[in-house]
Amino acid sequence: MTKLWRYLWQSPEHYRLATLVFLKGLGLIYAVAFASLAVQIDGLAGSYGILPLVEQQANLKAALGAERFWTFPSLFWICASDAALIGAAWLGVAAGVLLALGLWPRAMLIAAYVLYLSLYHAGSVFMNFQWDTLLLETGFLSIFLVGGGANIVIWLLRLLLFKLRFLSGISKLISNDPAWSGLGALSVYFEVQPLPHPGAWYFHHLPEWLLKSATAGVLVVEILVPFLFLAPRRYRMVGATLTIALQILIIASSNHNFINILTIVLCLFLFDDQALRRMIPRFITAPPAQIMGRGWRFAFAGFAAVIVTTSALQMASMVVDQKLSGWLHTWERRVAGFALSNRYHVFPIMKAERVEVVIEWSYDAQRWTPLEFKYKPGDPFRAPKFIAPYHPRLDWHMWFVPLGPPQFVMPYQRFLTRLQQGSQPVLALLPDGTFPNGPPRYLRAHLMRYAFADPDTRASTGRWWTVQWREPFIAVR
Repeated sequence: MTKLWRYLWQSPEHYRLATLVFLKGLGLIYAVAFASLAVQIDGLAGSYGILPLVEQQANLKAALGAERFWTFPSLFWICASDAALIGAAWLGVAAGVLLALGLWPRAMLIAAYVLYLSLYHAGSVFMNFQWDTLLLETGFLSIFLVGGGANIVIWLLRLLLFKLRFLSGISKLISNDPAWSGLGALSVYFEVQPLPHPGAWYFHHLPEWLLKSATAGVLVVEILVPFLFLAPRRYRMVGATLTIALQILIIASSNHNFINILTIVLCLFLFDDQALRRMIPRFITAPPAQIMGRGWRFAFAGFAAVIVTTSALQMASMVVDQKLSGWLHTWERRVAGFALSNRYHVFPIMKAERVEVVIEWSYDAQRWTPLEFKYKPGDPFRAPKFIAPYHPRLDWHMWFVPLGPPQFVMPYQRFLTRLQQGSQPVLALLPDGTFPNGPPRYLRAHLMRYAFADPDTRASTGRWWTVQWREPFIAVR
């Protein structure tokens, strides 16, 4: 045990180059994530946005009292103005860029984590995604890499990658979704995913036998391959190679913002400097590793105990399909407030078909015009767009609305109300010139089934989608 303890706190001499490249990559991911928010946060959570932060904070104050500071930690408890929201996002961009340049790395990592955590809570349902918590969990651990870090930090980052991949896979099996158990998930996934790009159309039309084989391959890479992350060097690199290959295929077929790039960056610690040196130019050199200071070591030991304990509870409860209760549930909520340890379950249930909410607007209730979004499917002749790593939060949110849960329908209705009010921050989330003569007086909505056009139809008509009307849907009440 003494040798193990000493090993965990030793400086990772063979991961100096990996650490350097990892931190630069993380800085760029932070910069992209913050920049994506900077142009959207006012329309999502500003005072004239869909879910104003000031209203959220008033509700939390009434419901939780002083406990709100621990349950929803945020700089915006100090100031929740629109300028503070936008300013925090642009400060985050600067922190990410400076981190990528290697300037004041620890200070930039702390700043990026605190700013993104604040925006994560401010964005409410629009920020309630696993890539956001993955970025926060990764960013927090990375604070302790600066100056050389310690082997225990490397192992906790590997544990995070293991948890991300294994839970994403095992959740598909314990969901009992026949799409996964019957290996039919990828036969519909490319069509029903939130925001497909042109590559999805081509993947969707691959032979059925290949899509079923690929579904089996996804389950193997997500459930079995993660155990290689914890194995000796050669097996770790095999696990990393298979995981990276899957992430590249996902990027080639899906718009999933920055999560795939972040997963690839996390795989760096499954290699070592000797392996990476073959791929990294010689002029890029890492500074000598330093021993983690006693104060940082003491602080990290406490955080590591919390993270490992919570991760073990989360993984165990997901594998046995039992929710945490009592003080264990309270413990998880406290930790989740700071995004130090999180659950991951990517597409455990696969939609059988793509149903879109199509909103129509009018000035006179006689002539109706479909409301187009920047990125989600609308006009069936409009080609899908490749937008990763950008994440359009409103367009993504609309994918969940037809499912009917109140936490998604309520913001959708608030969005329609803001349209009628002519809210400029909300209109900025839509294509330019959407309402040429001012905000619409009337709005209505329908549910429509969207399906990828077959190759012959697309070749002869130019249509990317075939559309079928389903039923009316709720609009502004």
